[in-house]
Amino acid sequence: MTTPTSPVPPYPTPRGLLAGKSVVVTAAAGTGIGFAVAKRAAEEGARLLISDFHERRLGEAADRIAAEAGVERPATFVCDVTSEEAVQGLRDASLAAFGTVDVLVNNAGLGGEADIVDMTDEQWGRVLDVTLTSLFRMTRAFLPGMYAAGSGVMVNNASVLGWRAQKGQAHYAAAKAGVMAFTRCAAIEAAEHGVRINAVAPSLAMHPFLAKVTTQEALDLLVEREAFRRPAEVWEVANVMIFLASELSSYLTGEVVSCSSQRA
Repeated sequence: MTTPTSPVPPYPTPRGLLAGKSVVVTAAAGTGIGFAVAKRAAEEGARLLISDFHERRLGEAADRIAAEAGVERPATFVCDVTSEEAVQGLRDASLAAFGTVDVLVNNAGLGGEADIVDMTDEQWGRVLDVTLTSLFRMTRAFLPGMYAAGSGVMVNNASVLGWRAQKGQAHYAAAKAGVMAFTRCAAIEAAEHGVRINAVAPSLAMHPFLAKVTTQEALDLLVEREAFRRPAEVWEVANVMIFLASELSSYLTGEVVSCSSQRA
């Protein structure tokens, strides 16, 4: 018997979980998890700065957040996470806007599909640079300010592919496994300074960009693996990230929280 699709729950009611907190979100343009977590942060009372490589989409995202969340338009900064100069620029702009950064959400990542025997060095290197090395750059740039403040939270976007195997995803899976390991190690270093670092590992969150780069056959197979028989809404993943950013997770650091209905 086919398991019926579970209904999508109601959109969450804001509870002021990030009231007064300064929050910076990378890769926040468009319709994916980055935009969803930025919008949820604004709804939860955060002072927000969003960044992305694509200037036009970034501006549109800021306008949407202001309109849909009923808040002041968030600050924006165009940032290529593969550029150390741009990362430092984002840090400086964030400190200029807020004085201190309470929460950094590292959302930048790049996927793709290629069998190992066909994968080029450029494909491998690009995915690792955007998905993993950018996380190192951001963490290195923002930690000193958090150390000086004696507090702060980082939330990194990993993936269940850091644990599980999928054909054609060796580069992406390796990068996300690296995100998990980096999160754990960075958290140990940061703990003595009062800074928490955790990650969320989504399984399948549907948004238009994913649909563009993934075949319908592959998407159908991924949905079939989910116990709820549907992909997550991007805001369902964002909810977990908001939890990790808030004081509700005050004793969590170095953890990777799976956001998945996949069966073992």
